[in-house]
Amino acid sequence: MELDILLDFLARLAANNTTAWMADHRPDYQRARTACTELVRQILAGAAATDPDLAGLTTADVMFRLHKNDRAHRDPEPYKRRMGAGLKRGGRHAPRAGYFVAIQPGGRSWLGAGTFYPTPAMLAAIRQEIHYNGAEFHRLRQAPELLRYFPAGLDTTGPQLSQPPRGYSATDPDLAWLRLKTYGAGRFYTDAEVLAPGFVPEVVAAIAAARPLVDFFNEALSNC
Repeated sequence: MELDILLDFLARLAANNTTAWMADHRPDYQRARTACTELVRQILAGAAATDPDLAGLTTADVMFRLHKNDRAHRDPEPYKRRMGAGLKRGGRHAPRAGYFVAIQPGGRSWLGAGTFYPTPAMLAAIRQEIHYNGAEFHRLRQAPELLRYFPAGLDTTGPQLSQPPRGYSATDPDLAWLRLKTYGAGRFYTDAEVLAPGFVPEVVAAIAAARPLVDFFNEALSNC
């Protein structure tokens, strides 16, 4: 894999994020995309060996486009500053929890596990599962193997409700978790870590460590 080529291209894209620059550097983009595709292929193959949900997926099923689909009016950049994939049954946009890999230079490469933009129906289902099975939820989110790879644990710094969700009491012992609007753990990798020979096995091991928590969320989402 030419991950150095991938990081270099993304760094240059960040400094020249225009359609004209991309048109002039299309071969560089294709080479970087090929490197990212191979990285995702290897991660997917390793993760699918222990997670049947990922079996049969292809890189085309899981990789995200570089072009921004819905740009805000004030956002002049047509391209994302990262390349990556969403690994979950049904493909990258399936309404399920899964794993997310993004390569971005400057120490911003990232691995996430969970669901980061759930719909209202998905949120309702996960909150209900936490309410009904709180002990199991806390056991999984505090599992030593998960925290080995995701030291910060389940992210509580993202968007959340200011009031209890409808149907839940303000005195619910799990209120802090029920108010969350995203349910996932994440971690960053330095450029040196991305370029190290053991990067793929590290990511595969992290995915395996997060699988019990992801399975908990997907059990909640099975009827969504």
